[in-house]
Parts: sequence; structure tokens; C-alpha cells
Amino acid sequence: MKVLIADAINEKGIENLKEVAEVVVDTSITPEELADTIHEYDGIVVRSRTKLTADLIQKADNMKIIARAGVGVDNIDLDAATEKGIMVVNSPESTSITVAEHTMGLLLTMARKLAIADKSVKEGKWEKKKFMGVELRNKTLGVIGMGRIGSQVVNRCKAFEMEAMAYDPYLPEEVAKQMGVELTDLETVLKNADFITIHVPLTPETKHLISTEEFETMKDTAFITNCARGGIIDEEALYDALANDKIGGAALDVYEDEPPAEDSKLFELDNIVLTPHIAASTKEAQRDAAIIVADEIIDLFKGGTPKNVLNMPRIDHKTYQEVSPYLSLCEKLGSFISQAVNGKIKEIEIVYSGELSEIDNLEILTRTVIQGAVNPFLSSPVNAVNASLVAKDRGISITEGRKNNAKGYDSLIKVTAKSAEDMFSAEGTILHEERILKVNDYWVDVIPEGHMFIAKYEDVPGSIGKIGTKLGEHGVNIGIMQVGRDEKGGRAIMILTLDKEIPQSVIKEIQALDNVYEAIGLDL
Repeated sequence: MKVLIADAINEKGIENLKEVAEVVVDTSITPEELADTIHEYDGIVVRSRTKLTADLIQKADNMKIIARAGVGVDNIDLDAATEKGIMVVNSPESTSITVAEHTMGLLLTMARKLAIADKSVKEGKWEKKKFMGVELRNKTLGVIGMGRIGSQVVNRCKAFEMEAMAYDPYLPEEVAKQMGVELTDLETVLKNADFITIHVPLTPETKHLISTEEFETMKDTAFITNCARGGIIDEEALYDALANDKIGGAALDVYEDEPPAEDSKLFELDNIVLTPHIAASTKEAQRDAAIIVADEIIDLFKGGTPKNVLNMPRIDHKTYQEVSPYLSLCEKLGSFISQAVNGKIKEIEIVYSGELSEIDNLEILTRTVIQGAVNPFLSSPVNAVNASLVAKDRGISITEGRKNNAKGYDSLIKVTAKSAEDMFSAEGTILHEERILKVNDYWVDVIPEGHMFIAKYEDVPGSIGKIGTKLGEHGVNIGIMQVGRDEKGGRAIMILTLDKEIPQSVIKEIQALDNVYEAIGLDL
């Protein structure tokens, strides 16, 4: 076996690889040189410098695995690798401890005013009374998002004798209990926590999740930190809260714009700690990333299955050609139903009808549905290989079925999400492009893409007009509208494609309209 190290990684990873493979280190290789030699290699390790385009991957005739020593894979054409039968892996867990430790550093820095105390002493001052701090012991930690990083922060705060409560709509109660965390709603966390830490992805649902109303809910002594993604905290509202002592302090490693503007008002404040998006930047994280991807390659070469696979393992070419047109549709159907259903998903049911039902192995489609369903609410991207395990850990059961009758279409895929209090389904196919044909058994014709909005309402005169008027009042333009109803004057559903994201505040206003009993914003 022959492996190319195309970008600089920690030496320990290279040493481990040399035990099972011939290793070539060329961290300055050019795209032209790589194109001429890539066919010689069974594996390749990259970071962000090397771009593995579809053209390059097409020439990798002996390649079995591409390893990214890090998290992001924007520099790798995943579709081309999948079609070529090349496994792509990364090392997401390499930064979990690093980010959790940085979060702890920020919590302590806020609590003990370390940053401004350091600055004061270096300016020749001795202002002991000015820097009175607070202990972490016996304080309540509020965690927004209990993924791999949030869980690690909780573990460390337990050592400081802190109590922990969390907001995570998708974490089962029994899992939270095992972690020693009180699972509750966002308002309760904000109202009761002394220290708040954010570990969720940036989505339409979480953008400006913490804004003016949320700061008003928090204690005036509360501290908040964000090492997740910029934009989850509304920075204008944050400035107002800090400048007017509505909260005790804040710490940011991520920003709405990076780097922040030189004239950012946040720079004027001494009750905020700012770091330049370095939470994942440690020598150990870089070392661990190299070791993890080396181990992934070693596992594959020894006949095992790597755990951080970003695409599916090798499938035969004929099956891939048959199912590949439906991969994007499956991911969007999963995302659509998971964003639309109320409550924590307990079960996902997938039914394949028509020609698809005759294909022996549809595992790649099922896993892609699950991937789409769980990704909107997790901070770490889920891939088609680990999607089933992630669903299992979240207490979500998966049911797959097949039917011959596709209602006149070549194939149909119906995905249903079930929670304790709700059920939501979407049925789609390919008609030159992806289409959703039924939603909750209402016939519609929807292209699943972009900013979307769903309203369930009573089918009486004026209902549609009121919703459209409310959107217009807030400058939200409707691109496409589809409606479906069960009977005249009964219940109906409206699905809109919008020109821009609909704010949560507007959704709440529509929800409050007469005859509207549910309003949902989602993004595909």
C-alpha cells in the first residue's frame, strides 16, 4: 500500500502510517504534479491546501481512501469520490477537548476578570478592588446544545462543583440523566443559569437565538460565552446588554463577521473577552487529527471499517447509478420533515415505492434520509455512515418499507417523522428535478430548496390573504406558493418558497393570526 502525505501533518501520524504502508511525504506537490502521480497511491492525506477536484479524483484509479486531517472537507469533491468508490474520512473528534477547554478558559476569564486585570497590571496599575470576581463552585451552568463539545464542557464544570442544566430539543431525557444534566427549555436555562455556554450549529432556527428578549430573561449577573458559530448571538443586542449592565459579562471566540470590523462597538467594553476564533487551535488537536486519520487508513488497509466516513463505503457501480439521482432528494426529505415536526423525533419511517422498491440494497438512501433529518439540530456534521448510529444515540428508531404502487410515478419516497405529540410526512420523486408531491397527505407540488415556510390553517376566506399580508409587512417576498386541503372549508396547508429567511418574530405573528394553527420556517 502506498500513501501520499500532500499537506503538513503531525509527525506521529506519519510514523503510524509507516507501519503498514509505503509513505511519500510531499507537502509542496502542485496540482499538475498530483494529476500525474495520483494514480500511484492507495491513500492520500490532506489538510486545506490541497484541492482534490473531480478531475483529480477521476485519475485516482487505485485510490481507496482520502483522509482530511481536520473537520472541513470543502477542498474535496465528495460526490466524485463516492462515484469513484473512494472513501473520504476526517477527524471531527480531534477538536472536542480543545474547544471544551477553551470554553472553560473563557468561563474562568469572565468569572475572575483575568483579561482586564492582566491589562491593568501591564499598564503599571495595582487595582485589586476593581477586579473582585466570583467562583464557579455552586453556580449553575446552562448549556445550549449537548453534542460532543457541550458534553465535554459539562464534564469539566462538574469538577468545579457546578450544577448543569441544558437546552437541547433533540436529546432524550434518559441520556441527559446519564450525563447528570437537567434537561429543560431555553427560557428556563436563560432565567436560571449563572454561566451560559453555546454549542449548537448556525441554522435559520439558531440565528440570533440569543437576542434582546433573551438578554432580558437572563440574570443581571449572568455570563455568556460562544465558541460555536458567529451569528447565534445577536451582537447588537449583546452590546446593548453589556453596555447597560443587563448581564454580567460575555466571551466570544466567533463573530457574525470575521474578523470583526475595526470599529466594532464590542471593542469599547471591558466586560467582554474576545479571542480570534482559536478554540480549536492547539498542538494537541493537530497531533490528534494526524493520529486519527492515520488510524482510519490503517483500519481500512487491515480490512476494518473507518468510523469517520463522510461518504458511503464502496458500492457497485450499477447500484450507484440507479440510486444516485435520489440522494439529494432523500437528504432534503429528511431535513424537511425534521424541521417541520413538533417535538423530539422518536421514529423515522421511510417507504420506497415503484422501481426503487425492486433494488436490493437501498441502505445508502436510508442513511442519507437520516443524515438530512439529524443534521439540522447537531453542531457536528453527520455523514451517511454514522447517521444511523447518531439516530440510535438520540433515541430515534428507523423503519424502512417497500411498496410496488408508485401512484403513476416511476418511484416515490415517503418519509415520516413521529414524535410523542406530532407526525409529519413528505413524499417526493424526481421529475426532471426534485419534487415534494405530498405533505401530510395533502397533494402539493414543491421544489425543496432555499428558504421555505409552512402554514397550517382553516380553509376559510381571508386566511391566505392575512398570511401574505403579514409577510409583506415585514418585507418577505413570496417566490412560489402551493396550497393543499382535505375538503372545502376544512383544514389546509400552505407551503411557500421565500426570497429570504423568515425571522422567528414574523413566524410568531403569523402563528397568532385567526384560523392559523401552526407556522413553521425551514431552510433546505
